Amino acid sequence: MSLFFGAGSETTEFSPADLKSALFRALDALGERRTVLCVPPDFTRFHSRAGELTGLAWQYYGDRLTDVLPALGTHSPMTDRAIAAMFGDVPRDRFRVHDWRNGLVTLGEVPAAFLREQSEGKLDFTWPAQVDRLLVEGGFDLILSIGQVVPHEVIGMANYNKNIFVGTGGSEGIHKSHFLGAVYGMERIMGRADNPVRRVLNYASDNFARHLPIVYVQTVVAKNERGQLAVRGLYVGDDIECFERAAELSLKVNFVMLDAPIRKAVVYLDPAEFKSTWLGNKSIYRTRMALADDAELIVLAPGVREFGEDPAIDQLIRKYGYVTTPEVLEAVRTNADLSANLSAAAHLIHGSSEGRFRITYCPGHLSKQEIEGVNFRFGDLEQMMKRYNPATMTDGPNLINGEEVFFVSNPALGLWAHRGRFGISN
Repeated sequence: MSLFFGAGSETTEFSPADLKSALFRALDALGERRTVLCVPPDFTRFHSRAGELTGLAWQYYGDRLTDVLPALGTHSPMTDRAIAAMFGDVPRDRFRVHDWRNGLVTLGEVPAAFLREQSEGKLDFTWPAQVDRLLVEGGFDLILSIGQVVPHEVIGMANYNKNIFVGTGGSEGIHKSHFLGAVYGMERIMGRADNPVRRVLNYASDNFARHLPIVYVQTVVAKNERGQLAVRGLYVGDDIECFERAAELSLKVNFVMLDAPIRKAVVYLDPAEFKSTWLGNKSIYRTRMALADDAELIVLAPGVREFGEDPAIDQLIRKYGYVTTPEVLEAVRTNADLSANLSAAAHLIHGSSEGRFRITYCPGHLSKQEIEGVNFRFGDLEQMMKRYNPATMTDGPNLINGEEVFFVSNPALGLWAHRGRFGISN
């Protein structure tokens, strides 16, 4: 078990040349590899710099990099345009599409007793460690799992083995892991590298996946003093150390701790990145620990045109709506369609304010009836964009017509909380 490269700090800023040098140094340390698979995220993680790093791996290995499998999870397959925008010169014929409902291999099952322990007795089922068949049957002597470590609603801190077991996983594993996180409590998980969901995935890695030649390439990305995205850290290794070091840095650069709760927040969803509430609800769960009781959260969502990335999950969201956790749990207990799609149930919990604050969604391509049908308040996008212009606001507090508004330009880049809700005293 090795860390092949590890460097970063709150002020580090990797240039493209620095990234290339660092990655090549790590790949040199791996020794000769003949058949390489890259597993980067999809376009919804564009800012991770994984596209650039995949391109660098292609430069290094050439035709020995035979396959690229974007870790879609339940997301829609990448379009040719998205692949070109994210991965540049990597040949199109290298790209494969992950089918999360079929084409899987089950490596083993995490026992129900472990799930019971981790869920504090709330759940009683096994968890299948599933991966895309390509990882097992492709004959690779290197699998490069590339991605960004950042606070995450399901697993505390994104990436590491989540990119494998969820990003290339199957429906049952994805559903159950999401549901475990939701039942345990999102606010108990976000920003914490060690938590029940991560422990389940670590159990799978330690017991079922040691034979897979996986090396993790982990970035930490945050805005610099000029408001531009910068790579603050890069960690490459074949065990948990690279993730833990990246998570430690991510908490320093991606976690905004506020002294007082926010009364009104405006979150902008870049239309190139956010086309569904499945993704766009990062605006809710990444800010919820910063919001005061009875606060208003306004979501400017010009690209949002659907609820779920997957058509079946889209229908479930429309059917049940974003309601409180007790209501979701009761719906799971009494409805076979939702109990068979636990990641959808988890998502409904993640997107709920639990009645504590108000959510006004301003979509570019969904009607007032559709938005109110899932229990959000509807806001007219054009009017709200004029009142709260993302081009003129800066991240953090703004004074708009005498009103204090907290602005977040991209919720995917961080986590916001006030000290009291995160359990930290002044």
